[in-house]
Amino acid sequence: MYRRMTLVGAVLVLSFTLLVANIAVEMQNTDYTDASLRQSQTVLTAGQAEGMIYDRRFTPLVNQRDVYYASVIPSREAIEILLPIAEEMSPIMEGIRTGKPFICRVSTDQVDCDDIIMLTVPERRNGKLLAQHVIGYTQEHSGITGLEADYDRILRGTKDTATVTYTVDAQGKVLLGEIPVVSPVRHANPGVVTTLDTDIQKLCEEQPIAKGAVVVMDVESGDILGMASYPSYDPDKLEEAMAQEDSPLINRCLCAYSVGSIFKLMTCAAAYQEGTTDFITECTGKTEVKGQVFRCHDWRGHGVLDMKRAMTYSCNVYFVNLSTLLDPAAMRETAQRFGFGTQIVLTSSLVSASGTLPTMEDLQLPAEMANFCFGQGLLTASPLQVAQMTCGIANDGDMPLARLIRGYTEDGETVGNEKETMYAHALPRNAAYYLQDMMIAAINESDNSNAVPSNVYAAAKTSTAQTGRYNEEEIELCHAWITGYFPIEDPKYAVTVLVEDGGYGNDAAAPIFRTIAEQITASATNSLSY
Repeated sequence: MYRRMTLVGAVLVLSFTLLVANIAVEMQNTDYTDASLRQSQTVLTAGQAEGMIYDRRFTPLVNQRDVYYASVIPSREAIEILLPIAEEMSPIMEGIRTGKPFICRVSTDQVDCDDIIMLTVPERRNGKLLAQHVIGYTQEHSGITGLEADYDRILRGTKDTATVTYTVDAQGKVLLGEIPVVSPVRHANPGVVTTLDTDIQKLCEEQPIAKGAVVVMDVESGDILGMASYPSYDPDKLEEAMAQEDSPLINRCLCAYSVGSIFKLMTCAAAYQEGTTDFITECTGKTEVKGQVFRCHDWRGHGVLDMKRAMTYSCNVYFVNLSTLLDPAAMRETAQRFGFGTQIVLTSSLVSASGTLPTMEDLQLPAEMANFCFGQGLLTASPLQVAQMTCGIANDGDMPLARLIRGYTEDGETVGNEKETMYAHALPRNAAYYLQDMMIAAINESDNSNAVPSNVYAAAKTSTAQTGRYNEEEIELCHAWITGYFPIEDPKYAVTVLVEDGGYGNDAAAPIFRTIAEQITASATNSLSY
């Protein structure tokens, strides 16, 4: 009886022990299963799509081509297919070593293998972009310069990534029979809409300029249609660009330079308002103001000149002599109304230099006033300022303020938050008409002008701006300028060209103005014929 009770007790103890052991094992298995579940998914990310930067017609200026990524389960078949098209080897070697799935960039999306999933991601850039100085560049998905930096929060505010999610075991190897979850790039197309016109921007960048700038603006709205700085640069070769003597990273459209004879238009504007447009003088090749000699670019002189002929010949002597009749305060105020001496803020980083506008104290000196009246001396301005001035003249005295950003878009089709054009009343209408007449005569009544287009009637003024710098042959380096608009019967486009250290405006800048006017006109005519 005692032995039976002892045996029953032992069985009960053993049963209890086994029950506790089973519970412990079950608990351990549960813990292990939970841990396994926590590690049962591997997410591979192929790349990130960033917000768009568009031209005025929603043509993309970035993300212009796609790149391909392969998400790979490292089977023998997959590796054999992958090797000839892979653009990087380290992910493949790691996948072979560990047996875990991996992502690899490849040269094509034409792949047929159950163990390879193809993903397509838009590439932000591939070398130098159109409008590179405007767009700027990124590094590691962060805007560094230009619009990429100014609108970084908008362009990279949404993480639009391409991913593949695999179910894996505790060692990170893909579990057979489990279907991967693929999340492609959404291509939502939100971004920033600029005023640039892709065709006009290309045309600006194709011109034969070593150093300089081209700006094309819409006369009525002030929208910047093209803005090219020479030379440009490749953001993938920044060290090389920074080492170059011609400073390709600088946006010369926004830098201030000596202006020269195009500023004579401001002198004519002041003269018109002061009633001295009937001034006539004789150019003998030089003149003198308070003991300082000023020479004309033609040492033989131009003879007796009125204002229109003086503008056509770009006679310095005429405008130096005229300076003695003009009120310095009125002259300076005229230039200020046209934006000289004032920054043009396009975005937080794209800001045109204010340039240098002589002070009233400066202009009390007769020699400085004389220099001012033909665009020399202390005066400097940027190509963008000059283009904006030209819009004001062509738009009958109401100068539109330069604009680069139209607004934002959520769908790549419509613009939100677009602001209306703002104007500065720079000049009375009749005075603007007078300046238009001066610009028409400056190229169309000149026997040797290189600025006259063959297919449109244009108005323009050239400039050869002295810099005070000399080359090895002791020849002074001069900036070549031209600014103008077309067509004159209904002005639509203002074009300013600067060729830094280019020499004579009529030789270096005028042919570029002519080419741009001809090609824009031809393109507009062709589009209307369809």
